[in-house]
Amino acid sequence: MTQTPNSSAPPGNTPAPGAPTMPSVPPQQHHPTHSPTPTPPATPTPPPAPPTTPRRTAFAEGFDQLRAAATTEPGRLRIIGALLALLVVAFGSIAAWQMTDRAAAADDVLNRSQPLTSDAADIYRSLADANTAAASGYLAGLQEKPAMREGYERDIRTAAAKLVTAAANSESGSTSAKTIAELSRLLPEYKGLVETARANNRQGFPVGGAYLRAANEMMQQRMLPAAQKLHETENERLREDYADAKSFPWAAAGLGVLALAALVWAQRRNYRRTNRVLNHGLVTATAASTIVLLWLAVGHVVARSGLTDSYDHGVRSLNVLHEARIASLTARSDENLTLVRRGADTRTLPDDKVVDAYEWGYDKEIDALAKALVRAEDLADDTAGRKPVRDANGFMKVWKDRHGLAREDNDSGNYQAARDRVIGAAKEPTSVCFDNVDKALATALTHEQTEFRQAASDGRDSLTGLPTGAAVLAVLGAAGAVLGIGRRLSEYR
Repeated sequence: MTQTPNSSAPPGNTPAPGAPTMPSVPPQQHHPTHSPTPTPPATPTPPPAPPTTPRRTAFAEGFDQLRAAATTEPGRLRIIGALLALLVVAFGSIAAWQMTDRAAAADDVLNRSQPLTSDAADIYRSLADANTAAASGYLAGLQEKPAMREGYERDIRTAAAKLVTAAANSESGSTSAKTIAELSRLLPEYKGLVETARANNRQGFPVGGAYLRAANEMMQQRMLPAAQKLHETENERLREDYADAKSFPWAAAGLGVLALAALVWAQRRNYRRTNRVLNHGLVTATAASTIVLLWLAVGHVVARSGLTDSYDHGVRSLNVLHEARIASLTARSDENLTLVRRGADTRTLPDDKVVDAYEWGYDKEIDALAKALVRAEDLADDTAGRKPVRDANGFMKVWKDRHGLAREDNDSGNYQAARDRVIGAAKEPTSVCFDNVDKALATALTHEQTEFRQAASDGRDSLTGLPTGAAVLAVLGAAGAVLGIGRRLSEYR
């Protein structure tokens, strides 16, 4: 019998008919080789980190919250209420701040800057008057009257006292402080020269005239220019205080208009959505803001008017009168020194003409006095202010006439007659004219000083209470805005 292939295979391994035949696997062969080195397990790769969301700022989050809130009517009302309250409070705060600054500047004009300016002018006048009195006393010699000597001492004391006051009110290291220190140092030196001149003159030594000339040069070339510089510096500070006090509070006014416009818009919006004409809270806020804005405008206009009047009819008049008084004092000093120096000092004019230096100075100062009196009369705004100026002008004209007579005597060689016409031994001396001019100018200065203080006080007082009132009304207005919006919000609960 013929055997079929694989007939010897075990019956259980007989493939089923039609099934694929699996290839046979050769038996594994073992070779006497070393076992391979085991491969270390691979480090597992960490999973990728999830993408990080950028951190948002508080401003961005707040903006998103506002934007989300603005999608609902209650949210919009809350935003409107907050903005209205913020605007009203900002308006009141800025108004209070700006008007406090202007009230302080107005008070400085009245109680600090202008008094210091007057003190600086008094320092100049006292020094010039002392120089005039020293020349007059030297000219009188042994016939010097006690009143003349006392006038000189009084001027020196006044100048020293005013310098102390000015030093106490000036800033350390400032230009004014340095000028005051220089004047304080020069004043004893000047007084020493005058005393030396006086002592030599009483003993009949001609060298006294040289000492007096040295004192006069120190006064004219160093002390009076320094006093003039001090006066100009204080005048500049006074103008700065005026500018600060009179400047319009544009920031406060602008915020006030913006706050009122926002309040009107909010009330119109409320009316269109509810058909209600008035919201009591918003009306209160509008009324409070309107009062502050009107008070701000009217108070500033009144203050500016008063301060302007105090400057035009006070400060300007005082400055011109001070110029007139200084010109009068300088003319008197030159008149005395003409006789003291007796032609020893000359001046060459542009046309090559040689003249006595002090006679030339007298003519120049008298012309300056005449011009200053004309301006002072124009600036005077009432009869009480014009009368003393007119009186001074009349005395000045008589002075010029009498000085002409004294000059004629001096030019003709009659020195004693010229001296008598100047220092008072004659029937109608020029010293009387000078005294009358000085008294009239002092009266005019007193009147204008009173006018200044009255007008400046009115201007400053118009700002009284405005800063506090603006702050209180702003708080009231903000509260009204919040309550008015809160009333609308309660309708959504």
